[in-house]
Amino acid sequence: MTRTGKKALPFVPTEIHVSTVRDERGALGILSILTTEGLLDIALDQQTADAIVDAINTIRSKLDSDGSGI
Repeated sequence: MTRTGKKALPFVPTEIHVSTVRDERGALGILSILTTEGLLDIALDQQTADAIVDAINTIRSKLDSDGSGI
């Protein structure tokens, strides 16, 4: 997002991949999203993954109740 008051255009996902890695602190999920602007890799612990699932469910319920699909 720019600081001029205008919002940046959203990234449009074109591919989504998931994987897991393990380090000395435990397992992490890796969400890799190829967008129109490039690759975005996000490392997720359990708490963060749960928060993203909750956010997606909120978006889905709003899309479903809207009726327009947007």
